[in-house]
Amino acid sequence: MMIVLHLINNWQMNPSLRRTLLAAFLLCAACIFAITAARADEPQVKDVATAKPGTMFRECTDCPEMMVIPAGSFTMGSPESEKIWATKHGASPQSVSDEAPQHRVAVRSFALGKYDVTRAEYAIFVHETGYPPGDGCGKDSFKWNKQPDLNWKSPGFNQTDRDPAVCISWQDARAYVAWLNKKMSGGVSRSGDGPYRLPSEAEWEYAARGWTTTRFWWGDNDDGAAAHVWYKENSDGKTHSVGLKPANPFGLYDIVGNIWQWTQDCYADSYAKAPTSGSATEGAASCMRVDRGSCWLYPSWLLRSATRERNPADFRDVIMGFRVARTLP
Repeated sequence: MMIVLHLINNWQMNPSLRRTLLAAFLLCAACIFAITAARADEPQVKDVATAKPGTMFRECTDCPEMMVIPAGSFTMGSPESEKIWATKHGASPQSVSDEAPQHRVAVRSFALGKYDVTRAEYAIFVHETGYPPGDGCGKDSFKWNKQPDLNWKSPGFNQTDRDPAVCISWQDARAYVAWLNKKMSGGVSRSGDGPYRLPSEAEWEYAARGWTTTRFWWGDNDDGAAAHVWYKENSDGKTHSVGLKPANPFGLYDIVGNIWQWTQDCYADSYAKAPTSGSATEGAASCMRVDRGSCWLYPSWLLRSATRERNPADFRDVIMGFRVARTLP
């Protein structure tokens, strides 16, 4: 880098086309080296079978980056003291009543997307499959009135390719997962079956907590929200590129905030019959599907690890996206 700076300084004193091209070339090379060196600090593996907790892998060029989540157990849901705190910060008693009863859940090691699925990643899926954009997208989530001119390509605000894909229904997310599995199986159709899938609700909460037992993964107070997530008070009314805020203890970026994320589960209004194995709660095909994580449009109390939401499987909105999970060998 010092050599590059010296050449640039020399070029400023003695400009010429040859010197200009040389300085530009070396500057680009230095930038590539810096980016590569930064990424080299992240533990990575190529063979999923050898992946250890805390490592990252990507199985193909178009596949999302995945973080290996360690096996473990945790207490799912929120205690009464947390519900009281939430009601004092904008929640209604009814809106947090489904976070009970608290119960222990044992989770096997699995992998979860390091980031939400981005526009660029979703665009590759659409390009390869011709998947349709849908019949419109809601713009405020509070009154779900689909606007036919809104979709993942045009959600009503500017996005970069690194922003999370929005206006994604549960059905759309499942179609992406089926495509990913077909790609990994060499193009052999297996009706969407395969290692890639949506996370269960329990897996999502376990991963979001990252061993923590506090209200938020960074602590008990929402005054730290702006430093850790994108939400109503700092989002400027839109999504932001993934990875700009700090990762949680499991190395997951934007696990809360920015967008709501679909899970596999059918919604139940309590955990009375919830599985304790980390598996998804299944039900009728017409069931409401659970989404987690809150988003750029919502206030801070919803950023808690225990917060739950649910929507119809065909719900598309500018606050809705997803990240993928992968079953490990």
